[in-house]
Amino acid sequence: MHWEQLLSLKRAGDKDGRFRKDQDETRLGFEVDFDRIVFSSAFRSLQDKTQVIPLSDTDFVHTRLTHSMEVSVVGRSLGRIVGKQLLEKHPYLKELGYTFNDFGAIVAAAALSHDIGNPPFGHSGEKSIGEYFNSGNGQKFKAELSEKEWQDLIDFEGNANGFKILTQDGLGVKDGLRLSYATLGAFMKYPKESLPKKATKHIVDKKFGFFQSEKDKFVDVAETLGLKIMRTGNDVAYYRHPLAYLVEAADDICYTIIDFEDGINLGLVDEEFALEYMIKLVQDKIDIKKYHSLQLKKDRVSYLRALAINSLIGEAVKIFIENEESILNGTFEKSLLDRCKYEAQINDIIKLSVDKIYHSRSVIEKEVAGYKIISDLLEVFINAVNNSYLGKASNYDQLTIMMLPQEFKNQSESLYVRIMSVCSYVAGMSDSYAILVHKKISGVMMS
Repeated sequence: MHWEQLLSLKRAGDKDGRFRKDQDETRLGFEVDFDRIVFSSAFRSLQDKTQVIPLSDTDFVHTRLTHSMEVSVVGRSLGRIVGKQLLEKHPYLKELGYTFNDFGAIVAAAALSHDIGNPPFGHSGEKSIGEYFNSGNGQKFKAELSEKEWQDLIDFEGNANGFKILTQDGLGVKDGLRLSYATLGAFMKYPKESLPKKATKHIVDKKFGFFQSEKDKFVDVAETLGLKIMRTGNDVAYYRHPLAYLVEAADDICYTIIDFEDGINLGLVDEEFALEYMIKLVQDKIDIKKYHSLQLKKDRVSYLRALAINSLIGEAVKIFIENEESILNGTFEKSLLDRCKYEAQINDIIKLSVDKIYHSRSVIEKEVAGYKIISDLLEVFINAVNNSYLGKASNYDQLTIMMLPQEFKNQSESLYVRIMSVCSYVAGMSDSYAILVHKKISGVMMS
């Protein structure tokens, strides 16, 4: 892979090339990507989507929106620092007009949108959609779908849904947000289709990054960027855009450290664990006198969090630069933080977070409710759309379809497209809106 191709400013539908030297420095193309994401309705819905604690009653717990903004900030720093070193190593990129800020802008935009396709109720939302088809009433559709279409549904993936949101055609709108291909490439952490599943131990094969409905658009982006092909034949798989490793690192840093911070502030994790578990991440930077001078727990934890993030940024940059060649040729098989010197400490923090936060009673109870809500929504809307297409819609079906936004009233001849349209509608709901719609279809009268 080659950097000048990987940094493509092309957007879907472009007839002429876009060159870095021709860019307006006051409104750079990669920065336009960031703006388009911020102003999108899909991004706004993240303000009421669960990060860790569903439907929290406190005002300081992170939502998907605040998490995405923080990942973007960390990603921008990672991109700028890496970009500065890459420009020194590859001066021809400077001659083409690229600056270190370009790398930061690409990673920041991709990181901002990294969770844009996630359903309501946290990661259990993805699982609940998949289980509706794998073990619920959605099983009846299996015989009518291709193997890969079926796999898309039973392993419903937020990353693939994110690519769909960013690139799909709408009513009078073509190619979604029309982001630059460089940003789309950095967004695609798993540039492969749903099958074969986990064919290798390479990080690319951990999940999948696009649905069958967006396959052609995905291949166009990958080929334009010059992503290296991972598998030949009928199975589409590419090695990652190098900057996707930085987007992943930014996400890993934030959810490891900041979810832990939320758990401490909520009282799910004792404060003493904060110093015990984070000390090895910050021991070279911590000012013990300053730490003990802070009067409030949230300020002490915030101080540790800032130092820890700074340490992990430095580690991620170091590993990326040291392994640039293997990242470009596709042989770097793990995430950046899986190769860092703090791997054991990170794993300890994640394990404690799983035990004390993710498996806490309040989280589990709300996730259970989320499973039921999502399953019911899929059942009602998929039946209504399909019955309408087949000319068998009951009066209830007709009323239900009227609840759907116009863009989701899909009458495609393809069963897969109709089902996926409903899945995208449900996945796009905020937590509160999913609860509201579920009450309506369940006959709970609203005042």
